[in-house]
Amino acid sequence: MSILVYTESEEGNFKKIALEAVSYAKGIAAMMGTTVTAVAVNGGDASQLGVYGADKVLEVSNDKLSKFNAEAYADAVAQAAKAEGAKVVVLTSSANAKFMAPLVAVNLEAGYVPNVTELPASTSPFNVKHSVFTNKAFATTEITTDVKVIGLAKNAFGLKEKSAAATTEAFSPQLSDDDFSVEVVSVDKATDKVTIADAEIVVSGGRGLKGPENWGLIEELAETLGAATACSKPVSDMGWRPHSEHVGQTGKPVASNLYIAIGISGAIQHLAGINSSKVKVVINNDPEAPFFKAADYGIVGDAFEVVPQLTEKLKAFKAQNA
Repeated sequence: MSILVYTESEEGNFKKIALEAVSYAKGIAAMMGTTVTAVAVNGGDASQLGVYGADKVLEVSNDKLSKFNAEAYADAVAQAAKAEGAKVVVLTSSANAKFMAPLVAVNLEAGYVPNVTELPASTSPFNVKHSVFTNKAFATTEITTDVKVIGLAKNAFGLKEKSAAATTEAFSPQLSDDDFSVEVVSVDKATDKVTIADAEIVVSGGRGLKGPENWGLIEELAETLGAATACSKPVSDMGWRPHSEHVGQTGKPVASNLYIAIGISGAIQHLAGINSSKVKVVINNDPEAPFFKAADYGIVGDAFEVVPQLTEKLKAFKAQNA
């Protein structure tokens, strides 16, 4: 019996969230006195998974799985879990993983808990802590089924190197035509920018920028930090920025290590989308802006004065420490 972990990849490279999931699975394995088996679908260098705790990697190479398909991927993961006799299956809480996790759980007759934030408080009974109500609170849930499926929240556990070697073996799941009843026709995505979902740092702007012509302030700061750019709902509604950058309860959730909000008042719907970010910095000229109550650091000032100075200071710091 091992802990099974699905490792997401893109264009042949494992995502950071996949490596974090392996680290988390290793933590559970240590509690239960077992090993970690990773499933990689058309993934990258399997030795990388060993560094973060995988003892074995099942490598799935299948051209039909070159594009994410929830039913097919879920079937492959479930078959791997059955082959390994896994009692715990670890996924992430990415959009794709949340799509396939219920399918995996149904296939394995397993209980499923998403947005898990830390290692189980105990494994007998199996109790896990997870965020609820759009990250406004936490709950502890006992999973009573024989097999458990866990969705790990982004940036909840971190990367923990184990520097171990992982054995690899080919794994060929038996996939039927039913697994491909939904076909991915095309995928359109930006290739020249850091995406909100994968970004460690996010720089976000609101109506305080006064117009799309001033968005260069956000983009220059983001480029300096190697960050993704984002915006509030009113900004995307007015067409200043694409809806793909809208962060909030009705937009995309952000769980970055650093979230910088510039000219955003901090409506409750926006805060619900960024509550999982570790450090929140707010720049706003209104000292009564609600965002300051949720911020770790706040600057009361005009964004058109503060942001250029901040950007220049960061550029100078990077030049001195290059």
